[in-house]
Amino acid sequence: MDAQPFQLPIFLDLSAVFLMALTGVIEAIRREFDIIGLCVLALATGVGGALIRDGVFLHAGVPAVLSDDRYLMVVAAAAVLGVAFGTRAVLSERLIAWVDAAALGAYAVVGVEKSLALGLGFAPAVLVGVVNSCGGGVLRDLFTGERPMVFKPGQFYAFAALIGCLVYIPLRLHTAAPPLLAALAAIVVTFGLRVLAITRNWTTAPVGERGLLSMKRKTRRKKR
Repeated sequence: MDAQPFQLPIFLDLSAVFLMALTGVIEAIRREFDIIGLCVLALATGVGGALIRDGVFLHAGVPAVLSDDRYLMVVAAAAVLGVAFGTRAVLSERLIAWVDAAALGAYAVVGVEKSLALGLGFAPAVLVGVVNSCGGGVLRDLFTGERPMVFKPGQFYAFAALIGCLVYIPLRLHTAAPPLLAALAAIVVTFGLRVLAITRNWTTAPVGERGLLSMKRKTRRKKR
């Protein structure tokens, strides 16, 4: 079954941009950046994945984040919200991970749908979806001097985005489910898997260790 032309609601894309930008804002506040650094990190994190998607992979004209003012407006809203309330929040790595989890699935679905609309096949669409969802987080980590989360062993991140893409495409192409319902199902699966990884500490393991995935909760040895 071929995908029928379908435009995902813009609120999905804007919500993902806002949430990703918010993780950049929170990280900037944690690291005591000034207002310029905060805005740059919010912008890079919020629209980085979309710019990589449109500029590197799809080449579908002017990137959406530059042709529609709403993208930059939601980044600005995230920056304002962070400046106003960020210092009152518990600015921890876990908070960033939870906000990031909410954006991960939406960005994955948007990347896949834009790829399918241009006629890309299954594997390329999955690739674009994963890059779209993880690109902003990679830029955030690089700009703050961290090894990108997606490159190091840890709680499922790119893996969660991958599963979301793999859920969305069969629902979109091979079932009678409404496209929006397929998108929401993939977003929920991605978010749920990421949350479970955070709360239960499901992790990937370094290559070379016995088993590439670990679903055992890490325990700390009690000091005598």
